[in-house]
Amino acid sequence: MSEPGPIAEPPLSPTDRELVASLERRIGVSFRSPRTALAAITHRSYVNEHPGEPLEDNERLEFLGDAVIDLAISHRLMERFPAAREGELSKMRAAVVDEPGLASLARSLELGPLLRLGRGEEQTGGREKPSLLADAMEAVVAAVYHEDGLPAVLALVDRSLGEVFERASAGTLDRDYKTQLQELAQSRFRLAPRYRVVAELGPDHAKLFEVEVELRGAVAGRATGRSKKDAEQAAARLALEMLAGPPDDR
Repeated sequence: MSEPGPIAEPPLSPTDRELVASLERRIGVSFRSPRTALAAITHRSYVNEHPGEPLEDNERLEFLGDAVIDLAISHRLMERFPAAREGELSKMRAAVVDEPGLASLARSLELGPLLRLGRGEEQTGGREKPSLLADAMEAVVAAVYHEDGLPAVLALVDRSLGEVFERASAGTLDRDYKTQLQELAQSRFRLAPRYRVVAELGPDHAKLFEVEVELRGAVAGRATGRSKKDAEQAAARLALEMLAGPPDDR
C-alpha cells in the first residue's frame, strides 16, 4: 500500500497571489509554498479580523527567523572579519539585527506595502512601525529558510546588507545611533540630545514605547520600540537621517 502524498495547498485568491509575487520580486526568491510566504506578511491583527478563515499569522515564522538571522549574520561576520574576537563580533551582530536595523532592511525591500494588517494597525500607521517591520523581516527570512535553506538566506543577506558590512569594515557599525547623535550634537551645536517617552501603547505583555528626541528645543526624531532603549535608538537614527539631509531641510 503506497503512502499518501503531500496534501495540496488550497489555491490563493488573485489578490494574495499578487502579494506573494510582489514579495518574490523584492527578495529574489520563488516560493513553492506560497502560503508560507503569505503567512510571513500577515500580522495577527489581520487574522483576528477574519475569524473562520484558514489564515496563519507570522509569529511562528518570526520566532524561527530571529534565530536564522543570527546564524546568517554570524556566518558572514566570521568570514569577513577572521581576526575579530568574540566580543567584537557580538557587538557588530547586535548592531545589525536590532529592531531599527531589521526595520531599515524591511524598508529597503519595501515590505511595508505588502503587509496584511487589521484595520486598527492600518489606521495607526502599522506599515511604518519599526516593530511590525522588524517582525515581518524576521518572518520573511524564516520563509526563505523554510523554502531553500541557509544558502538562500545568505544570498539575501549579501544582496541587502552590503552597506552595513562596509560600515563594519570602517569600524563604525558598533557605535549605536544614540552615541553617534550625541557626538554629532556636541560637535555641531555644543549640546546633548534630550529623550522623553511620550506614549506607552498596547497591553503589558506587548507594550510599545514612543519616544521623542529633541535638539535645540525642537523634535528631531520620534519613534516606537519594544523597550525604551529600542525606541530611543530608533528616534536617534531618524534624527541622524534628518541632520544628514540638505541644509534647507535642517
